Amino acid sequence: MDVALASPAPSRTTIAAPLSLARWLLVVALMIAAIVAVGGITRLTESGVSITEWKPVSGVLPPLNETDWHAEFAKYQRTPQYILVNGPAGMTLATYKVIFFWEWVHRLLARTIGLAFAAPLAWFWLRGQIPTGYKPRLIALLALGALQGAVGWWMVKSGIVHDVKVSHFRLAAHLLVALTTLAGVIWTMLDLRALARGEPRARLTGFAALTLGMLLIQLLYGALLAGMRAGRVAGGGFSANVWPLMQGAFFPDGIDWSQGAGHAFLSDPYLVHFIHRWWAWVVVAVLVVMGRKLRRAGARPASVALHSAFGTQIVLGIATVMSGVAIWIAVLHQLTGALLVASTAWSAHQLGRKTV
Repeated sequence: MDVALASPAPSRTTIAAPLSLARWLLVVALMIAAIVAVGGITRLTESGVSITEWKPVSGVLPPLNETDWHAEFAKYQRTPQYILVNGPAGMTLATYKVIFFWEWVHRLLARTIGLAFAAPLAWFWLRGQIPTGYKPRLIALLALGALQGAVGWWMVKSGIVHDVKVSHFRLAAHLLVALTTLAGVIWTMLDLRALARGEPRARLTGFAALTLGMLLIQLLYGALLAGMRAGRVAGGGFSANVWPLMQGAFFPDGIDWSQGAGHAFLSDPYLVHFIHRWWAWVVVAVLVVMGRKLRRAGARPASVALHSAFGTQIVLGIATVMSGVAIWIAVLHQLTGALLVASTAWSAHQLGRKTV
């Protein structure tokens, strides 16, 4: 018998499957974008502290009878938000159920994303289908997801104990961890797609790092603005539907410098709104340059996606202010922010591939 024929064929369970992993990560990225949108709804409806306990397993199920609902409502009634705001406004159990729903959906989606990442990761790992060098990166992304859950509960606790709303610093940390995870998932997915084509990994260029850093600042100020409910401070004594002016002037009055510049730049709603509004145009300028670099490199699809994302984001940002922070517009603004992060990561990856 021919020895070659007698030898067993290589097991399919030991063959790397980069394209399958890339498709899986694309699904995870879409789920992260979805939870960013749901998180926006949760914030805008003031739903974030409606569930006062973190129960990773039993919390999957909402209250199933009126007794359970009254028990949950009683816990919420001990929060500063209820005592100082919703209680005096006459909140009923029926109204409470609405805000509970959005927080419950947000947490359920977070659990689903964790399962959608961890279970396939274990499957690919056990089957030996993860390419060499990618295990540490995938474990890091899993750790970021776990950190996101921890930061989320840390954020909610600040609204249960200390204030009528969650800390704007903790909210910013919660959103930025999610968007950083999204960028990491996109980059890893694109590296795996390149590997499937026999191409090398991309590297992060200096220009791309600068662009991502500038976008990070904009995202930080957007999160701080959202956490302080500063989207409505543009009007002052004038109409609230004001853009490009604030309080009838380019630079707003009322900025509190008494606690120092650091406090003003991070915690004064007028200044935070002003910085978020105008730093956006600095970011647009650098993204336009990135788009041109992409076109010269022959990466037109990434350039189109990038321009579409930041153009839509600017329009939605202005519309959010002009509408007096209409919920549906503000949620679209937050969702498009996630898509802008994804398209910028894609663009940075494309530029990194061209320089390898």
